[in-house]
Amino acid sequence: MDIKKQSRKDNTTVLYSAIPLEPHPYRLTERLEHWAMNAPGRIFIGKKNASGGWDTLTYRETFSKVKSISQAILERKISASRPIAILSENSIEHALIALAALHVGVPYSPIAPAYSLRSTDFEKLKYVVTLLTPGMFFVSDGIKYEKALRAVANDVEVVSPVKPNGSFTFTAFDELLSTKPTPEVEAANAAIQPDTVAKILFTSGSTGLPKGVINTHENISTNWQQITQTFPFLEEEGLEFIDWLPWNHTFGGNHNFGMTLYNGGSLYIDDGNPTPQGIATSVANLKERRPTIYFNVPKGFEDLIPYFRNDAQLRNQFFSNLKMLFYAGAGMPQHVWEAWEELAVDTVGEKIMISSGLGSTETCPSALFSSEPGGFAGLLGVPVPGLEVKLVADGAKMEARYRGKNVFPGYWKQPELTAKVFDEEGFYRTGDALLFVDEMDPNKGMIFNGRIAEDFKLNTGTWVHVGGLRSQMIAAGRGLIQDVVITGHDSEFIAAIVFIGMDYGRKISGLGNHGSLQDLVAHPSLRQKLEEVLNEVALGSTGSATLIKRAMFADFYLSIDKGEITDKGSINQRLIIQNHPDAVEQLYAKHIGNNIIEVKK
Repeated sequence: MDIKKQSRKDNTTVLYSAIPLEPHPYRLTERLEHWAMNAPGRIFIGKKNASGGWDTLTYRETFSKVKSISQAILERKISASRPIAILSENSIEHALIALAALHVGVPYSPIAPAYSLRSTDFEKLKYVVTLLTPGMFFVSDGIKYEKALRAVANDVEVVSPVKPNGSFTFTAFDELLSTKPTPEVEAANAAIQPDTVAKILFTSGSTGLPKGVINTHENISTNWQQITQTFPFLEEEGLEFIDWLPWNHTFGGNHNFGMTLYNGGSLYIDDGNPTPQGIATSVANLKERRPTIYFNVPKGFEDLIPYFRNDAQLRNQFFSNLKMLFYAGAGMPQHVWEAWEELAVDTVGEKIMISSGLGSTETCPSALFSSEPGGFAGLLGVPVPGLEVKLVADGAKMEARYRGKNVFPGYWKQPELTAKVFDEEGFYRTGDALLFVDEMDPNKGMIFNGRIAEDFKLNTGTWVHVGGLRSQMIAAGRGLIQDVVITGHDSEFIAAIVFIGMDYGRKISGLGNHGSLQDLVAHPSLRQKLEEVLNEVALGSTGSATLIKRAMFADFYLSIDKGEITDKGSINQRLIIQNHPDAVEQLYAKHIGNNIIEVKK
């Protein structure tokens, strides 16, 4: 690690790694072809089947199928202006269609399954499809996605292993697999340039409407090399992952899938997830695999702790080949970090490295990594090789801006929005605020300091930094608080709308799985816990800008259709406040109700 810090005359600071980015291929399937030739029998991808066994494909099998599907794509004359839209959870077929599109330079877009399966009005799906103008839909299960297809498919071809009911222009996935490749496939692959669009990933903006982030072949391949240089052990043989993180997000689809492909690893799809319905499936899958790195969001790590504490066989299997735990998507509470360190010590006699970083869909995804032992929860690390990080003062904070070959060129068919997010030097404006761990030593890394746009002023003109308060509340809750919305714009004091951790609440209240949200938010023991959290956070406050005076449990669920929460669980503070004025009114009422907790300070 050798991070340089350049202080400039315009009061900006630029950080970069003195370690150069090494040469790498830019065509994304070049490594697939490499491993098909050099490790043909190695398993590339696997997924549990209905019988409980693992369906797998080797690198040779994968590349053979990819070439057949590539030919079928070329015969359909799908183009850069009419990409492939994928409505699917992670699956072997999803991987094949995506790799085939990449192999012949045709863009594809994996669309969040929640837009099809959890939405009731399909408004986001309709918006995305209208923006994409797809030339083909790939659907993992035509029956499962039938309602969504009725809303958006029209006369566009639908390809699926499972035929939907109704009158669609349908082709069975097996027909693509049976297509005989011609020299056209090799020619299309050779025509791919660094700026060829690889995929369009949709991410929710502040308005709640998704933005189509363009990822080019060079963007993604650059980041795969940056990741590999940061963690050199990825190049060792025996690389294995088991992962549930969805491929419609950059963490699962670019980072985790890409690390596997680039370094010749084996990726086993976990069809579980960190939900009450999915966690047992994840645990069962983990008992059968020996991951080199395990990726999850902080809630996923937290939910797994009791299973690991109570199952020595699970611990021994899991830690037997493990080199690192990696979390992303949100900050990890310190108590979760410490619990995993304890589990590692109890199992293998020493702490395991826990790492994280910072990035975005626009950086494909990685910008910073914490890659040295001895870290702590919240440490984001330092810039990856080949990326410049510019820190620009914005009030009392420093906004991080990025420039490098892994930074996206713009948003799909939204040139005005694209122009706004790049500064005059070509740096991407992230809106993320960062702090140095040590101003004098940039090698010690950065920590997150919230989102610039979330901050607001009280009626005194005092700035409130939302990110820090939110993190304090969640950490102090130790599982009680799933998330929190900080309120107080132009008000006299700060307040909070708290979203209860359902699993924790059901356990502490004694209500078990039968406890409804309404039961939990009214339960005396949980209200007492929230009061304790509020008072604990208040002890560290230094004035009105850091004192959360009142709080209440939210008695409503968040809506993905209204943009209040994304399919990956990120909340939109502004829209929640806007959509629930009654909750805000209760927090600031002159005579507070029984559902409001007020700090004793």
